[in-house]
Amino acid sequence: MLDPAIASARRAVRSALAALETPGPVVVALSGGADSLALAAAAAFEAPKLGRDAHAVTIDHGLQAGSADQAERAAAQARDLGLGARVIRVEVGSDGGPEAAARDARYAALRDAAHEIGAVAVLVGHTLDDQAETVLLGLARGSGAGSLQGMAPARIDDAGLAWIRPLLGLRRDETRAFCAAAGLEAWADPQNADLRFARVRVRDRVLPVLERELGPGVAEALARTAEQLREDNEAFADMIDETIEDICEPAEAGIAVSVPALAANPAAVRNRVIRHVAQSEFDAVLTRAQTLEVARLVTDWRGQGPIDLPGCSAARIGTRIVFTASPN
Repeated sequence: MLDPAIASARRAVRSALAALETPGPVVVALSGGADSLALAAAAAFEAPKLGRDAHAVTIDHGLQAGSADQAERAAAQARDLGLGARVIRVEVGSDGGPEAAARDARYAALRDAAHEIGAVAVLVGHTLDDQAETVLLGLARGSGAGSLQGMAPARIDDAGLAWIRPLLGLRRDETRAFCAAAGLEAWADPQNADLRFARVRVRDRVLPVLERELGPGVAEALARTAEQLREDNEAFADMIDETIEDICEPAEAGIAVSVPALAANPAAVRNRVIRHVAQSEFDAVLTRAQTLEVARLVTDWRGQGPIDLPGCSAARIGTRIVFTASPN
């Protein structure tokens, strides 16, 4: 009888691959840990049935002693599963801290490898537990619904490459059970036990306390919350796009937004329009305080001067809020 954990992972991967409309191979991001190893094994079983080639790509960040050997072991397991496999060594910078820098380097290398292979999608082994941790970290940062919606099960990047997380509905214990049942030796990354990292503290300290004090099912509840917020946010984003088309117009060295139109909308819409304009036109990510200062040009106008923002400024000129690029 097929082990339930293997059946669940295969079913999830089969569903994700079947939803891909574009023919072509796929890449599996393989670290050698239980999550990605279960994903690779499930993809090796399911992809050929759907007429797709699957390739494993292991990224060696070079941040730990023996990382090259571990990467080769992961690639060897992928080959034993019938996957094409390669190891890519990356240089990790320092922008945004070690976790963010390693993630940026990893995703850039996966993207490049996918393009070289001609892959139409990259499969990533995040689980429901990862989703719950992401939601809690977003909540702690106070970064709003956009962060609390967590990781999308699938998204298409600007180059048309699909990034898919087939295992978001599975618990981490299930991927470990998969590996045990399949006779696969998963790697335990020492960094996953390093309490210097916020995600590790959430995993090892915060979630267990919540489960103990509030009862079981907290991780599932957080994942459901992310899914609901993602649905709401997507609908909201569509509405904002339609609103912006109606109330924005080009201005010299920037863009102008109608004050009466902003004033007529609820604060949630008004603030999203302000953030969207700043980001889409000037690649500026506004804090809530900055957003509210711009909104005061609409709701509490007392002759304030221009407001300096990242990469741009906002000023009220007559019945318009004019966003202008900052001088270089």
